[in-house]
Amino acid sequence: MKSLWHLSILLALLMLAPATQRGQVAAARRPHADRRDMVRVPAGLFRPWLLASGSGRPVPMHAFYLDVHAVTNEEFLQFVKDQPQWRKSKVLRIFADSHYLLQWAGDLVIGNDHIRNSPVTNISWFAANAYCKWKGKRLPTLAEWEYAAGAPPVNVTGKSPLSRIILGWYDHPTPAVLPAVGSTYRNSLGVYDMHGLIWEWVDDFNSILLQGPSGNGGREGSVLVCGAGSAGTADKEDYAAYMRYAFRGSLQASYTIGSLGFRCAQDDYKNK
Repeated sequence: MKSLWHLSILLALLMLAPATQRGQVAAARRPHADRRDMVRVPAGLFRPWLLASGSGRPVPMHAFYLDVHAVTNEEFLQFVKDQPQWRKSKVLRIFADSHYLLQWAGDLVIGNDHIRNSPVTNISWFAANAYCKWKGKRLPTLAEWEYAAGAPPVNVTGKSPLSRIILGWYDHPTPAVLPAVGSTYRNSLGVYDMHGLIWEWVDDFNSILLQGPSGNGGREGSVLVCGAGSAGTADKEDYAAYMRYAFRGSLQASYTIGSLGFRCAQDDYKNK
């Protein structure tokens, strides 16, 4: 009985901590987001890479707003100045692992002028989510991100297809110093760096649930896997999509990675 009591207390604390953290962010949330650095992604038809119930039909996609570029180190610095619970030395380990903001010199010091306008990375999902709420925005959903990221490039030399740009990026390791935002390509929606600079968090990154195998050491039941097989995919030759879905499936919300950042989205309230 004592062990059950201890477990109940632990679960209660874990549930209380995120609620407190969210409450602190909600109190500072800005009521109206500044859309000067966002573009409106128009409604249209979206064909998901992972097909639901074997259907190959496109699904309607609502209109929404998306940041033109990923959130930078300089922009995230303004957030932690205003929200001290998200500083390097103060963030709780259940919200971010030990590599959180590893590239910064201190709580309020980036320390490297070359990355001020580079995408902020080593950011957990919790921190990215809190930043977006602080801005009066939200993280894009997986479907929204994939829909916007599928727009063709318009400012690249020659006529390289998007798939070649993505696979060329996969061929190279992440540089020690990330380039500035806007340094890869702009797509036809007016959005920069959807591929080629960093991976990006989405709101429902862990929403792809498939049945786990019962043999070969696998666990039965639902486990987080993305793109583990070709069954149910829209394009079995889309290697880039396999990589994205597999990467998302390997994440937990507290993970921080040097090539993983985020951008914000917002609803198109005119269509609500």
